[in-house]
Amino acid sequence: MLIESPLSNVQLELLRMFSHNLNDDDLTSLKRILANFFAERASDEMGKLWDENGWSDETMDKWLES
Repeated sequence: MLIESPLSNVQLELLRMFSHNLNDDDLTSLKRILANFFAERASDEMGKLWDENGWSDETMDKWLES
């Protein structure tokens, strides 16, 4: 029997990994690492969208004018 958790797989893993307190500097570093990870993923996905749709700097200029 599988019981669904209200937490995602990444939340559960982070809870297991960090079941102890981090000092403020380490916590700040971890937050920065996670932010950079997700920013890189978002940037990669945006790059794919630009390539798939043939967008350019001119496309961005048109969007800004709207």
